[in-house]
Amino acid sequence: MSKRILVITDNQDLLVRFKNVVACLKIDGALFDYSYSAKNKEMQKTDDLLPVDVKKDLGTIVSNYDLAISLHCKQIFPAELVSKVRCVNIHPGYNPYNRGWFPHVFSIINKKPLGVTIHEMDEQLDHGPIIVQEQVPLYTWDTSKTAYERILEKEIELLEKYLVRIIEADYRIERTSMEGNVNTKKDYESLCKLNPEEVGTFGSFIDRLRALTHGGYRNCYFEDRQGRRIYVSIHLEPESGDIET
Repeated sequence: MSKRILVITDNQDLLVRFKNVVACLKIDGALFDYSYSAKNKEMQKTDDLLPVDVKKDLGTIVSNYDLAISLHCKQIFPAELVSKVRCVNIHPGYNPYNRGWFPHVFSIINKKPLGVTIHEMDEQLDHGPIIVQEQVPLYTWDTSKTAYERILEKEIELLEKYLVRIIEADYRIERTSMEGNVNTKKDYESLCKLNPEEVGTFGSFIDRLRALTHGGYRNCYFEDRQGRRIYVSIHLEPESGDIET
């Protein structure tokens, strides 16, 4: 009997990579459906995806799927769902550190480990028994974007190795004795607004700016006397001879 698998994502680039992994592995006995969070306006432009609300569509998911995979899905799975369907989270953080919103951003700031965790989900945020996890190096010249790109590469590497075993539930889980820390969307948003009168070390300000610099996104700002937002990013470039790999 084929296993029905629902993949819910809010990251178009990661979805493309995930589908490539599935195609290369040629997984027998697995039928994939791909969806996005119903409130994600950007993903609405993708024709082959269906919107899903994990709370409103709970009955449908429970009735039709053997496995649900959260692939950078921004929804919180309700307790009733994770208790009735095996749910696995592809999490861009090294649990239990910096669970929650944009873990790589907070790793740059608070120096807690950066990495990838694939785990079974329970009713808590980015919490549950670990299937596999690996740390990812964080360099002094990393911005949010470069750190996140390294995380994506590690996620694909782990999926190539473990996706078949995840589908077949052929793995041993590990539980951490630590609860770690959780960062919310509000915690992130509070970082984005700079106070020009704030006092601190130059190093801490550099870390905050690089943690909030992500390509062309306008994340970090201060307000001038007219109340206009002035957006700020940072460019970091190491000496070529000192670049680590």
